[in-house]
Amino acid sequence: FIIRLYGTFKDQQNLFMLLEYAIGGELFTYLRRAGRFPLGTTKFYSAEIVCALEYMHNLNIVYRDLKPENLLLDARGHIKIADFGFAKVIPDNKTWTLCGTPEYLAPEIILGRGHGRPVDWWALGILIYEMMAGFPPYYDETPFLIYEKILAGKLEFPPHFDSSLCDLLTGLLQPDPQRRLGCGANGAEDVKHHSWFSGVNWDLLSRKLIQAPFTPPVRHAGDTTNFEEYPEEDLDPSAMILHDLATGEDINYIFTDF
Repeated sequence: FIIRLYGTFKDQQNLFMLLEYAIGGELFTYLRRAGRFPLGTTKFYSAEIVCALEYMHNLNIVYRDLKPENLLLDARGHIKIADFGFAKVIPDNKTWTLCGTPEYLAPEIILGRGHGRPVDWWALGILIYEMMAGFPPYYDETPFLIYEKILAGKLEFPPHFDSSLCDLLTGLLQPDPQRRLGCGANGAEDVKHHSWFSGVNWDLLSRKLIQAPFTPPVRHAGDTTNFEEYPEEDLDPSAMILHDLATGEDINYIFTDF
């Protein structure tokens, strides 16, 4: 459930990372189209993310940037976590860098008290809430106001959240990282064995033998229609030059100021 890095290389100006292509696009796009996900869809994606976090945490890697924009889908609709720009190996479970997306920051990051693996379980709680509700539990117009709400810790649930889901989110969104679900001696096993995940066959799920709730429309191996299109003027100049070279366009414009 993690994007594969096939290799890296560099020239005098750039570092290149050759990554697996997750052809299904961003989970963010599908969530915005749907408004919110049904229970079964949310549970499926959440369970795959739990497996990915468990794997990373066993390697002392804290991801620190869980959000719908960083969750891609493969051709069969399974999760692929991408963008490891904030990920960090933290053997002693303590680092102090302020980083992440405001709505998903755990209290200990905001307070600068040092953080580790527990911040990923907090972010999972925010993500599950957003997938089920269509909006995150702590939101406001500015990051500062968002931080105030996170630290206030007033957690309210929409009427369609059942008691099991509310209990799971209360555990994951526990302000004290020592008491947060997933942060005890059993780690991810405590999350897996929560009643909300009852019925999940973790062995079949980890081997991608459970059918995804949605299969992205894919026409061919190089299909890009599941991603948003961006105008070329927003691209990095070096990327534009490489594009023009690849398509046979005239590149004399790069010498106009020579």
